Amino acid sequence: MSHDPVPFQILPALLQWLAVVGIILAISAVTLTVTSLATSGATGPLMIFEQIGGGIHDWLSTAGRRVWALTMLTFREAFRRKTLLVFVVFAILFLFAGWFLADTSPDPSMQIKVLVTFVLRAISWLILPVVLLLSCWGLPEDIRARSLHTVVTKPVYRHEVILGRIFGFSIVGGLVLVTMSVAGYIWILRQVPESAKSRLVARVPVYGALTFKDREGNDAAAGVNTGDEWMFRSYIEGNTKGRAIWDFQHLDQQLPSGAEDLLLESSFQVFRTYKGNIEKGILAQYILVNTDKKIRAALPPFEVHEFRDNVLKVERNLTDEEGKPVDLFNDLIHDGKLRVEVRCLTAAQFLGVARPDLFVRLPDRSFAVSYFKGIFGVGLMMVMIVVLGVTASSFVKGPIATILTLFMLLVGRMARPFFDELTSAQHMGGGVLESIYRIVKHLNPQTPLEDTLPNNIMQWIDSAGLNVMWALKYLFPDFQSFNMSEYVANGFDVPWSAAMLPSIALTVAYVIPWIILAHFSLKLRELEAK
Repeated sequence: MSHDPVPFQILPALLQWLAVVGIILAISAVTLTVTSLATSGATGPLMIFEQIGGGIHDWLSTAGRRVWALTMLTFREAFRRKTLLVFVVFAILFLFAGWFLADTSPDPSMQIKVLVTFVLRAISWLILPVVLLLSCWGLPEDIRARSLHTVVTKPVYRHEVILGRIFGFSIVGGLVLVTMSVAGYIWILRQVPESAKSRLVARVPVYGALTFKDREGNDAAAGVNTGDEWMFRSYIEGNTKGRAIWDFQHLDQQLPSGAEDLLLESSFQVFRTYKGNIEKGILAQYILVNTDKKIRAALPPFEVHEFRDNVLKVERNLTDEEGKPVDLFNDLIHDGKLRVEVRCLTAAQFLGVARPDLFVRLPDRSFAVSYFKGIFGVGLMMVMIVVLGVTASSFVKGPIATILTLFMLLVGRMARPFFDELTSAQHMGGGVLESIYRIVKHLNPQTPLEDTLPNNIMQWIDSAGLNVMWALKYLFPDFQSFNMSEYVANGFDVPWSAAMLPSIALTVAYVIPWIILAHFSLKLRELEAK
Protein backbone atom coordinates (compact mmCIF):
# COMPACT_ATOMS: atom_id res chain seq x y z
CA MET A 1 0.00 0.00 0.00
CA SER A 2 1.40 3.37 -1.02
CA HIS A 3 -0.30 5.71 1.42
CA ASP A 4 1.59 7.27 4.29
CA PRO A 5 -0.83 7.89 7.19
CA VAL A 6 0.11 10.84 9.39
CA PRO A 7 -1.63 11.43 12.76
CA PHE A 8 -3.94 14.43 12.86
CA GLN A 9 -2.86 17.33 15.10
CA ILE A 10 -5.91 19.02 16.66
CA LEU A 11 -4.29 22.20 18.01
CA PRO A 12 -2.55 23.31 14.77
CA ALA A 13 -5.72 22.51 12.83
CA LEU A 14 -7.81 24.57 15.25
CA LEU A 15 -5.44 27.53 14.99
CA GLN A 16 -5.52 27.28 11.21
CA TRP A 17 -9.33 27.19 11.25
CA LEU A 18 -9.46 30.27 13.46
CA ALA A 19 -7.04 32.07 11.13
CA VAL A 20 -9.11 31.28 8.03
CA VAL A 21 -12.40 32.19 9.74
CA GLY A 22 -10.83 35.42 11.02
CA ILE A 23 -9.64 36.42 7.54
CA ILE A 24 -13.04 35.67 5.99
CA LEU A 25 -14.88 37.54 8.76
CA ALA A 26 -12.57 40.53 8.38
CA ILE A 27 -13.10 40.67 4.61
CA SER A 28 -16.88 40.26 5.08
CA ALA A 29 -17.00 42.96 7.76
CA VAL A 30 -15.16 45.47 5.60
CA THR A 31 -17.30 44.65 2.55
CA LEU A 32 -20.58 44.88 4.46
CA THR A 33 -19.59 48.10 6.19
CA VAL A 34 -18.58 49.84 2.96
CA THR A 35 -21.70 48.58 1.18
CA SER A 36 -24.05 49.62 3.99
CA LEU A 37 -22.49 53.08 4.20
CA ALA A 38 -22.85 53.53 0.47
CA THR A 39 -26.49 52.42 0.38
CA SER A 40 -27.94 53.49 3.77
CA GLY A 41 -25.52 56.05 5.10
CA ALA A 42 -24.62 56.15 8.78
CA THR A 43 -27.53 53.88 9.73
CA GLY A 44 -26.17 51.05 7.56
CA PRO A 45 -23.71 49.61 10.12
CA LEU A 46 -26.40 49.90 12.83
CA MET A 47 -28.73 47.79 10.70
CA ILE A 48 -26.00 45.14 10.38
CA PHE A 49 -25.54 45.00 14.16
CA GLU A 50 -29.30 44.71 14.59
CA GLN A 51 -29.38 41.72 12.26
CA ILE A 52 -26.49 40.08 14.10
CA GLY A 53 -28.20 40.66 17.44
CA GLY A 54 -31.46 39.27 16.08
CA GLY A 55 -29.66 36.19 14.82
CA ILE A 56 -28.11 35.55 18.24
CA HIS A 57 -31.57 35.93 19.82
CA ASP A 58 -33.00 33.42 17.34
CA TRP A 59 -30.40 30.80 18.20
CA LEU A 60 -30.91 31.27 21.93
CA SER A 61 -34.64 30.73 21.39
CA THR A 62 -34.27 27.45 19.53
CA ALA A 63 -36.95 24.87 20.39
CA GLY A 64 -36.22 21.20 19.90
CA ARG A 65 -39.89 20.32 19.28
CA ARG A 66 -40.16 22.77 16.38
CA VAL A 67 -36.93 21.49 14.84
CA TRP A 68 -38.12 17.88 15.19
CA ALA A 69 -41.49 18.69 13.61
CA LEU A 70 -39.78 20.28 10.62
CA THR A 71 -37.41 17.31 10.44
CA MET A 72 -40.30 14.86 10.21
CA LEU A 73 -42.01 17.07 7.63
CA THR A 74 -38.86 17.04 5.50
CA PHE A 75 -38.54 13.27 5.96
CA ARG A 76 -42.09 12.62 4.70
CA GLU A 77 -41.66 14.97 1.75
CA ALA A 78 -38.51 13.14 0.66
CA PHE A 79 -40.39 9.83 0.69
CA ARG A 80 -43.23 11.33 -1.34
CA ARG A 81 -40.66 12.38 -3.94
CA LYS A 82 -39.76 8.69 -4.42
CA THR A 83 -36.23 9.04 -3.13
CA LEU A 84 -36.00 5.33 -2.39
CA LEU A 85 -36.04 4.49 -6.10
CA VAL A 86 -32.26 4.63 -5.77
CA PHE A 87 -32.51 1.13 -4.28
CA VAL A 88 -33.62 -0.14 -7.69
CA VAL A 89 -30.41 1.10 -9.32
CA PHE A 90 -28.40 -0.27 -6.40
CA ALA A 91 -30.02 -3.71 -6.70
CA ILE A 92 -29.45 -3.84 -10.47
CA LEU A 93 -25.75 -3.03 -9.99
CA PHE A 94 -25.23 -5.81 -7.48
CA LEU A 95 -27.31 -8.35 -9.38
CA PHE A 96 -24.96 -8.20 -12.37
CA ALA A 97 -21.69 -7.08 -10.76
CA GLY A 98 -20.85 -10.62 -9.71
CA TRP A 99 -20.68 -11.67 -13.38
CA PHE A 100 -17.88 -9.21 -14.15
CA LEU A 101 -15.97 -9.06 -10.85
CA ALA A 102 -15.76 -12.76 -9.98
CA ASP A 103 -12.26 -14.23 -10.33
CA THR A 104 -10.82 -10.94 -11.55
CA SER A 105 -7.39 -11.89 -10.23
CA PRO A 106 -5.68 -15.12 -9.13
CA ASP A 107 -4.33 -13.24 -6.11
CA PRO A 108 -6.93 -13.43 -3.30
CA SER A 109 -5.84 -10.09 -1.82
CA MET A 110 -6.27 -8.33 -5.17
CA GLN A 111 -9.68 -9.94 -5.68
CA ILE A 112 -10.84 -8.72 -2.27
CA LYS A 113 -9.51 -5.25 -3.08
CA VAL A 114 -11.55 -5.14 -6.31
CA LEU A 115 -14.76 -6.22 -4.57
CA VAL A 116 -14.43 -3.84 -1.63
CA THR A 117 -13.49 -0.89 -3.84
CA PHE A 118 -16.48 -1.55 -6.09
CA VAL A 119 -18.93 -1.66 -3.17
CA LEU A 120 -17.67 1.52 -1.49
CA ARG A 121 -17.55 3.47 -4.76
CA ALA A 122 -21.00 2.28 -5.81
CA ILE A 123 -22.47 3.37 -2.48
CA SER A 124 -20.73 6.74 -2.67
CA TRP A 125 -21.76 7.42 -6.28
CA LEU A 126 -25.39 6.48 -5.62
CA ILE A 127 -25.97 8.22 -2.28
CA LEU A 128 -24.32 11.55 -3.12
CA PRO A 129 -26.49 12.48 -6.17
CA VAL A 130 -29.63 11.65 -4.18
CA VAL A 131 -28.84 13.89 -1.21
CA LEU A 132 -27.42 16.59 -3.51
CA LEU A 133 -30.65 16.92 -5.45
CA LEU A 134 -32.83 16.67 -2.34
CA SER A 135 -30.94 19.33 -0.42
CA CYS A 136 -30.55 21.73 -3.36
CA TRP A 137 -34.16 21.58 -4.51
CA GLY A 138 -35.99 21.32 -1.17
CA LEU A 139 -36.22 24.97 -0.10
CA PRO A 140 -36.55 26.46 -3.62
CA GLU A 141 -39.40 24.06 -4.38
CA ASP A 142 -41.16 25.00 -1.12
CA ILE A 143 -40.78 28.68 -1.97
CA ARG A 144 -42.06 28.12 -5.52
CA ALA A 145 -45.08 26.14 -4.29
CA ARG A 146 -45.57 28.67 -1.44
CA SER A 147 -45.72 25.83 1.11
CA LEU A 148 -42.97 27.50 3.13
CA HIS A 149 -45.17 30.56 3.62
CA THR A 150 -47.46 28.50 5.85
CA VAL A 151 -44.51 27.41 7.97
CA VAL A 152 -42.92 30.82 8.50
CA THR A 153 -46.24 32.34 9.63
CA LYS A 154 -46.09 30.02 12.64
CA PRO A 155 -43.81 30.77 15.63
CA VAL A 156 -40.84 29.24 13.80
CA TYR A 157 -37.44 30.85 13.32
CA ARG A 158 -35.68 30.68 9.99
CA HIS A 159 -32.70 28.78 11.38
CA GLU A 160 -35.09 26.10 12.68
CA VAL A 161 -36.30 25.65 9.10
CA ILE A 162 -32.66 25.23 8.05
CA LEU A 163 -31.96 22.71 10.83
CA GLY A 164 -35.16 20.80 10.06
CA ARG A 165 -34.18 20.51 6.42
CA ILE A 166 -30.64 19.38 7.25
CA PHE A 167 -31.74 16.79 9.82
CA GLY A 168 -34.56 15.51 7.61
CA PHE A 169 -32.42 15.04 4.50
CA SER A 170 -29.63 13.54 6.61
CA ILE A 171 -32.01 10.96 8.11
CA VAL A 172 -33.27 10.00 4.66
CA GLY A 173 -29.73 9.71 3.34
CA GLY A 174 -28.66 7.83 6.46
CA LEU A 175 -31.39 5.21 6.05
CA VAL A 176 -30.43 4.71 2.41
CA LEU A 177 -26.75 4.53 3.34
CA VAL A 178 -27.25 1.98 6.13
CA THR A 179 -29.40 -0.24 3.93
CA MET A 180 -26.96 -0.17 1.03
CA SER A 181 -23.91 -0.68 3.26
CA VAL A 182 -25.40 -3.77 4.98
CA ALA A 183 -26.40 -5.21 1.60
CA GLY A 184 -22.92 -4.46 0.25
CA TYR A 185 -21.24 -6.15 3.22
CA ILE A 186 -23.33 -9.31 2.77
CA TRP A 187 -22.57 -9.24 -0.96
CA ILE A 188 -18.82 -9.07 -0.31
CA LEU A 189 -18.98 -12.04 2.07
CA ARG A 190 -20.83 -14.08 -0.55
CA GLN A 191 -18.53 -13.10 -3.42
CA VAL A 192 -15.22 -13.78 -1.66
CA PRO A 193 -14.18 -17.44 -2.16
CA GLU A 194 -13.85 -19.63 0.90
CA SER A 195 -10.12 -19.99 0.28
CA ALA A 196 -9.67 -16.20 0.51
CA LYS A 197 -11.91 -15.40 3.48
CA SER A 198 -8.96 -15.76 5.86
CA ARG A 199 -7.55 -12.62 4.22
CA LEU A 200 -10.74 -10.68 4.89
CA VAL A 201 -9.33 -8.96 7.98
CA ALA A 202 -8.45 -5.49 9.23
CA ARG A 203 -4.76 -5.33 10.02
CA VAL A 204 -3.62 -2.89 12.70
CA PRO A 205 -0.17 -1.46 11.85
CA VAL A 206 2.28 0.46 14.01
CA TYR A 207 4.54 2.64 11.85
CA GLY A 208 7.99 3.90 12.71
CA ALA A 209 10.23 6.77 11.65
CA LEU A 210 12.46 5.99 8.65
CA THR A 211 16.11 7.01 8.27
CA PHE A 212 18.91 5.78 6.01
CA LYS A 213 22.59 4.90 5.91
CA ASP A 214 24.54 5.07 2.65
CA ARG A 215 26.70 2.34 1.16
CA GLU A 216 29.60 3.43 3.40
CA GLY A 217 27.49 3.23 6.57
CA ASN A 218 27.13 6.99 7.08
CA ASP A 219 23.86 8.73 7.93
CA ALA A 220 21.95 9.84 4.85
CA ALA A 221 18.79 11.87 4.23
CA ALA A 222 17.52 9.35 1.68
CA GLY A 223 18.54 6.23 -0.15
CA VAL A 224 19.75 5.81 -3.71
CA ASN A 225 17.76 7.34 -6.57
CA THR A 226 17.41 4.67 -9.26
CA GLY A 227 15.69 6.99 -11.73
CA ASP A 228 12.11 6.15 -10.79
CA GLU A 229 9.80 9.10 -11.52
CA TRP A 230 7.75 8.30 -8.42
CA MET A 231 9.91 9.53 -5.52
CA PHE A 232 7.83 7.74 -2.89
CA ARG A 233 10.53 5.11 -2.31
CA SER A 234 14.28 5.30 -1.84
CA TYR A 235 16.59 2.37 -2.55
CA ILE A 236 19.40 0.74 -0.61
CA GLU A 237 22.20 -1.04 -2.43
CA GLY A 238 22.72 -4.75 -1.91
CA ASN A 239 25.78 -6.26 -0.19
CA THR A 240 26.94 -2.90 1.18
CA LYS A 241 26.64 -1.07 4.49
CA GLY A 242 23.51 0.67 3.22
CA ARG A 243 20.60 0.40 5.63
CA ALA A 244 16.98 1.45 5.94
CA ILE A 245 16.29 2.04 9.63
CA TRP A 246 12.86 2.14 11.30
CA ASP A 247 12.53 3.45 14.86
CA PHE A 248 9.33 2.33 16.58
CA GLN A 249 7.96 4.04 19.69
CA HIS A 250 5.48 3.11 22.45
CA LEU A 251 5.33 -0.58 21.53
CA ASP A 252 4.89 -1.51 25.20
CA GLN A 253 1.58 0.42 25.24
CA GLN A 254 0.27 -1.11 22.01
CA LEU A 255 1.32 -4.75 22.09
CA PRO A 256 -1.13 -7.07 23.89
CA SER A 257 -0.16 -8.18 27.36
CA GLY A 258 1.46 -11.60 27.47
CA ALA A 259 2.60 -11.48 23.83
CA GLU A 260 5.18 -14.14 22.96
CA ASP A 261 6.11 -13.01 19.47
CA LEU A 262 6.20 -9.97 17.20
CA LEU A 263 4.89 -9.76 13.65
CA LEU A 264 6.86 -7.67 11.14
CA GLU A 265 5.13 -7.10 7.82
CA SER A 266 6.74 -5.49 4.80
CA SER A 267 5.90 -4.64 1.18
CA PHE A 268 9.29 -3.72 -0.26
CA GLN A 269 9.98 -3.18 -3.97
CA VAL A 270 13.04 -4.30 -5.95
CA PHE A 271 15.15 -2.60 -8.62
CA ARG A 272 17.27 -5.13 -10.55
CA THR A 273 20.44 -4.06 -12.34
CA TYR A 274 20.56 -7.48 -14.01
CA LYS A 275 17.88 -10.11 -14.50
CA GLY A 276 19.56 -13.09 -12.83
CA ASN A 277 17.15 -15.83 -11.77
CA ILE A 278 13.83 -14.01 -12.17
CA GLU A 279 12.00 -16.72 -10.22
CA LYS A 280 14.21 -16.19 -7.20
CA GLY A 281 13.59 -13.16 -5.01
CA ILE A 282 16.12 -10.68 -3.70
CA LEU A 283 17.45 -11.54 -0.24
CA ALA A 284 16.96 -9.11 2.64
CA GLN A 285 17.55 -9.26 6.38
CA TYR A 286 16.20 -7.66 9.54
CA ILE A 287 18.47 -6.62 12.40
CA LEU A 288 16.75 -5.78 15.70
CA VAL A 289 18.65 -3.19 17.72
CA ASN A 290 18.41 -1.81 21.24
CA THR A 291 20.28 1.49 20.91
CA ASP A 292 20.49 2.05 24.67
CA LYS A 293 21.98 -1.33 25.60
CA LYS A 294 23.87 -1.75 22.28
CA ILE A 295 22.25 -5.12 21.63
CA ARG A 296 21.92 -6.31 18.05
CA ALA A 297 20.08 -9.46 16.94
CA ALA A 298 20.15 -10.45 13.26
CA LEU A 299 17.20 -12.46 11.99
CA PRO A 300 17.49 -15.12 9.24
CA PRO A 301 17.52 -13.76 5.66
CA PHE A 302 14.30 -13.94 3.63
CA GLU A 303 13.25 -13.53 0.03
CA VAL A 304 11.41 -10.33 -0.87
CA HIS A 305 8.17 -11.12 -2.69
CA GLU A 306 7.23 -8.09 -4.74
CA PHE A 307 3.61 -6.92 -4.89
CA ARG A 308 2.82 -9.17 -1.95
CA ASP A 309 3.04 -8.70 1.77
CA ASN A 310 5.94 -10.38 3.54
CA VAL A 311 5.02 -11.42 7.09
CA LEU A 312 7.73 -12.56 9.50
CA LYS A 313 7.00 -13.85 12.99
CA VAL A 314 9.80 -12.90 15.40
CA GLU A 315 9.99 -15.34 18.30
CA ARG A 316 10.67 -14.12 21.82
CA ASN A 317 13.93 -16.04 22.35
CA LEU A 318 16.71 -14.80 20.07
CA THR A 319 20.48 -14.64 19.97
CA ASP A 320 22.59 -11.53 19.49
CA GLU A 321 25.51 -11.12 17.08
CA GLU A 322 27.84 -12.65 19.68
CA GLY A 323 25.69 -15.75 20.06
CA LYS A 324 24.31 -14.83 23.49
CA PRO A 325 20.62 -15.45 24.19
CA VAL A 326 18.45 -12.32 24.36
CA ASP A 327 14.79 -11.78 25.12
CA LEU A 328 12.79 -9.84 22.54
CA PHE A 329 10.59 -7.97 25.03
CA ASN A 330 13.02 -7.57 27.93
CA ASP A 331 16.29 -6.91 26.09
CA LEU A 332 15.50 -5.54 22.63
CA ILE A 333 12.28 -3.57 23.24
CA HIS A 334 13.32 -1.03 25.87
CA ASP A 335 10.85 1.62 27.11
CA GLY A 336 8.63 0.72 24.17
CA LYS A 337 11.37 1.56 21.63
CA LEU A 338 12.71 -0.80 18.99
CA ARG A 339 15.01 -0.17 16.04
CA VAL A 340 14.77 -2.39 12.96
CA GLU A 341 17.55 -2.19 10.40
CA VAL A 342 16.90 -3.60 6.94
CA ARG A 343 19.72 -4.55 4.59
CA CYS A 344 19.77 -5.98 1.08
CA LEU A 345 22.02 -9.05 0.80
CA THR A 346 22.02 -9.58 -2.98
CA ALA A 347 24.92 -7.78 -4.63
CA ALA A 348 24.25 -5.21 -7.38
CA GLN A 349 20.52 -5.21 -6.64
CA PHE A 350 18.51 -2.50 -4.88
CA LEU A 351 15.74 -2.72 -2.31
CA GLY A 352 13.07 0.02 -2.46
CA VAL A 353 11.61 1.17 0.85
CA ALA A 354 9.22 3.83 2.16
CA ARG A 355 7.99 4.58 5.67
CA PRO A 356 4.77 2.52 5.48
CA ASP A 357 6.55 -0.42 3.79
CA LEU A 358 7.48 -1.92 7.16
CA PHE A 359 5.32 -1.99 10.28
CA VAL A 360 4.70 -3.94 13.44
CA ARG A 361 1.43 -5.81 13.00
CA LEU A 362 -0.83 -5.87 16.04
CA PRO A 363 -3.64 -8.45 16.44
CA ASP A 364 -6.10 -8.16 13.56
CA ARG A 365 -9.55 -6.68 13.94
CA SER A 366 -12.74 -7.76 12.25
CA PHE A 367 -13.21 -6.78 8.64
CA ALA A 368 -16.68 -5.52 9.54
CA VAL A 369 -15.14 -2.90 11.86
CA SER A 370 -12.95 -1.48 9.09
CA TYR A 371 -15.73 -1.71 6.48
CA PHE A 372 -18.27 0.26 8.49
CA LYS A 373 -15.62 2.81 9.39
CA GLY A 374 -15.24 3.37 5.65
CA ILE A 375 -19.02 3.72 5.40
CA PHE A 376 -18.85 6.27 8.23
CA GLY A 377 -16.56 8.37 6.02
CA VAL A 378 -19.14 8.24 3.22
CA GLY A 379 -21.79 9.29 5.76
CA LEU A 380 -19.76 12.32 6.83
CA MET A 381 -19.36 13.38 3.21
CA MET A 382 -23.10 12.92 2.73
CA VAL A 383 -23.79 15.25 5.68
CA MET A 384 -21.42 17.82 4.18
CA ILE A 385 -23.28 17.69 0.86
CA VAL A 386 -26.64 18.04 2.62
CA VAL A 387 -25.53 21.11 4.61
CA LEU A 388 -23.84 22.67 1.57
CA GLY A 389 -26.90 22.06 -0.61
CA VAL A 390 -29.33 23.53 1.94
CA THR A 391 -27.04 26.52 2.44
CA ALA A 392 -26.78 27.17 -1.30
CA SER A 393 -30.55 26.80 -1.75
CA SER A 394 -31.17 29.39 0.96
CA PHE A 395 -30.01 32.23 -1.31
CA VAL A 396 -30.23 30.90 -4.90
CA LYS A 397 -32.68 28.79 -6.88
CA GLY A 398 -32.50 25.01 -7.27
CA PRO A 399 -30.53 24.73 -10.54
CA ILE A 400 -27.91 27.25 -9.41
CA ALA A 401 -27.66 25.62 -5.98
CA THR A 402 -27.11 22.25 -7.66
CA ILE A 403 -24.36 23.62 -9.90
CA LEU A 404 -22.70 25.43 -7.00
CA THR A 405 -22.75 22.36 -4.74
CA LEU A 406 -21.50 20.09 -7.52
CA PHE A 407 -18.73 22.56 -8.33
CA MET A 408 -17.62 22.65 -4.69
CA LEU A 409 -17.64 18.85 -4.59
CA LEU A 410 -15.60 18.43 -7.77
CA VAL A 411 -13.03 21.07 -6.83
CA GLY A 412 -12.73 19.64 -3.31
CA ARG A 413 -12.13 16.14 -4.63
CA MET A 414 -10.01 16.77 -7.72
CA ALA A 415 -8.25 20.14 -7.55
CA ARG A 416 -7.23 20.28 -3.89
CA PRO A 417 -3.72 18.79 -4.44
CA PHE A 418 -3.01 21.49 -7.03
CA PHE A 419 -4.09 24.26 -4.62
CA ASP A 420 -1.96 22.74 -1.86
CA GLU A 421 1.09 22.71 -4.13
CA LEU A 422 0.43 26.23 -5.39
CA THR A 423 -0.02 27.81 -1.95
CA SER A 424 2.90 25.95 -0.37
CA ALA A 425 5.41 27.85 -2.56
CA GLN A 426 6.48 24.53 -4.17
CA HIS A 427 5.00 25.40 -7.54
CA MET A 428 7.83 25.92 -9.99
CA GLY A 429 7.89 29.21 -11.85
CA GLY A 430 6.50 31.44 -9.10
CA GLY A 431 3.14 33.20 -9.06
CA VAL A 432 1.02 34.67 -11.83
CA LEU A 433 3.13 37.75 -12.58
CA GLU A 434 6.41 35.87 -12.38
CA SER A 435 5.10 33.13 -14.66
CA ILE A 436 4.01 35.71 -17.26
CA TYR A 437 7.40 37.41 -16.97
CA ARG A 438 9.21 34.10 -17.51
CA ILE A 439 7.09 33.31 -20.57
CA VAL A 440 7.82 36.72 -22.12
CA LYS A 441 11.55 36.46 -21.33
CA HIS A 442 11.75 32.76 -22.31
CA LEU A 443 13.11 31.79 -18.89
CA ASN A 444 12.67 28.23 -17.65
CA PRO A 445 11.27 27.71 -14.13
CA GLN A 446 14.66 26.65 -12.70
CA THR A 447 16.44 29.88 -13.67
CA PRO A 448 16.60 32.29 -10.69
CA LEU A 449 15.48 35.87 -11.30
CA GLU A 450 17.87 38.78 -10.96
CA ASP A 451 17.80 40.64 -7.65
CA THR A 452 16.30 43.89 -8.95
CA LEU A 453 13.62 46.18 -7.56
CA PRO A 454 10.98 45.37 -10.25
CA ASN A 455 11.53 41.64 -9.76
CA ASN A 456 11.27 41.99 -5.98
CA ILE A 457 8.02 43.98 -6.28
CA MET A 458 6.63 41.40 -8.69
CA GLN A 459 7.48 38.53 -6.34
CA TRP A 460 6.04 40.44 -3.36
CA ILE A 461 2.73 40.91 -5.21
CA ASP A 462 2.70 37.22 -6.11
CA SER A 463 3.41 36.32 -2.50
CA ALA A 464 0.53 38.49 -1.29
CA GLY A 465 -1.74 36.87 -3.87
CA LEU A 466 -0.70 33.40 -2.70
CA ASN A 467 -1.52 34.34 0.89
CA VAL A 468 -5.01 35.39 -0.19
CA MET A 469 -5.36 32.18 -2.21
CA TRP A 470 -4.24 30.21 0.87
CA ALA A 471 -7.32 31.50 2.68
CA LEU A 472 -9.62 31.15 -0.32
CA LYS A 473 -8.67 27.52 -0.97
CA TYR A 474 -10.22 26.60 2.37
CA LEU A 475 -13.58 27.68 1.01
CA PHE A 476 -13.47 24.28 -0.74
CA PRO A 477 -13.52 21.31 1.65
CA ASP A 478 -11.04 18.52 1.06
CA PHE A 479 -13.65 15.90 0.17
CA GLN A 480 -10.92 13.42 -0.68
CA SER A 481 -10.15 13.03 3.04
CA PHE A 482 -13.50 11.26 3.48
CA ASN A 483 -12.38 8.48 1.14
CA MET A 484 -11.28 5.66 3.44
CA SER A 485 -11.67 2.88 0.88
CA GLU A 486 -7.89 2.57 0.47
CA TYR A 487 -7.57 1.30 4.02
CA VAL A 488 -10.51 -1.09 3.78
CA ALA A 489 -9.66 -2.46 0.33
CA ASN A 490 -6.04 -3.14 1.30
CA GLY A 491 -7.05 -5.01 4.44
CA PHE A 492 -6.14 -2.35 7.01
CA ASP A 493 -8.14 -1.02 9.89
CA VAL A 494 -9.18 2.60 9.36
CA PRO A 495 -7.04 4.53 11.87
CA TRP A 496 -8.72 6.95 14.24
CA SER A 497 -5.96 9.57 14.37
CA ALA A 498 -5.06 9.62 10.67
CA ALA A 499 -8.46 9.18 9.00
CA MET A 500 -11.55 9.36 11.19
CA LEU A 501 -10.58 12.25 13.49
CA PRO A 502 -9.58 14.62 10.64
CA SER A 503 -12.81 13.76 8.79
CA ILE A 504 -14.92 14.58 11.84
CA ALA A 505 -12.97 17.79 12.47
CA LEU A 506 -13.35 18.81 8.81
CA THR A 507 -17.11 18.24 8.95
CA VAL A 508 -17.54 20.33 12.09
CA ALA A 509 -15.27 23.08 10.76
CA TYR A 510 -17.40 23.61 7.64
CA VAL A 511 -20.87 22.77 8.91
CA ILE A 512 -20.89 25.49 11.59
CA PRO A 513 -20.21 28.49 9.31
CA TRP A 514 -22.40 27.05 6.54
CA ILE A 515 -25.42 26.78 8.86
CA ILE A 516 -24.88 30.34 10.11
CA LEU A 517 -24.66 31.58 6.52
CA ALA A 518 -27.85 29.69 5.60
CA HIS A 519 -29.67 31.20 8.59
CA PHE A 520 -28.93 34.81 7.66
CA SER A 521 -29.46 34.15 3.94
CA LEU A 522 -32.95 32.75 4.51
CA LYS A 523 -33.75 35.40 7.11
CA LEU A 524 -32.98 38.23 4.70
CA ARG A 525 -34.54 36.54 1.67
CA GLU A 526 -37.88 37.49 0.16
CA LEU A 527 -40.06 34.38 0.25
CA GLU A 528 -41.92 34.66 -3.01
CA ALA A 529 -41.80 32.71 -6.20
CA LYS A 530 -40.13 34.48 -9.09
